[in-house]
Amino acid sequence: MMSVVFVLAVLFMVLVAPVWIVFHYITKWRSQRGLSAQDERMLAELWEIANRLETRIHTLERVLDAEAPNWRNKI
Repeated sequence: MMSVVFVLAVLFMVLVAPVWIVFHYITKWRSQRGLSAQDERMLAELWEIANRLETRIHTLERVLDAEAPNWRNKI
């Protein structure tokens, strides 16, 4: 009786458990394939911040070009 339980446990660990684990992680991967709503909002916010920073840099460069035309050569 003890050997039957041992054989069944080994078969479960060798055949069923790996397949179960693989399918578990495949399901997790498929459910997390896209961005969550919170991630999308954060990405949109970061995109907007990056656009504002780019506009500020261009404005600063225009001001510096007007007031100190050779500022780029000093860097």
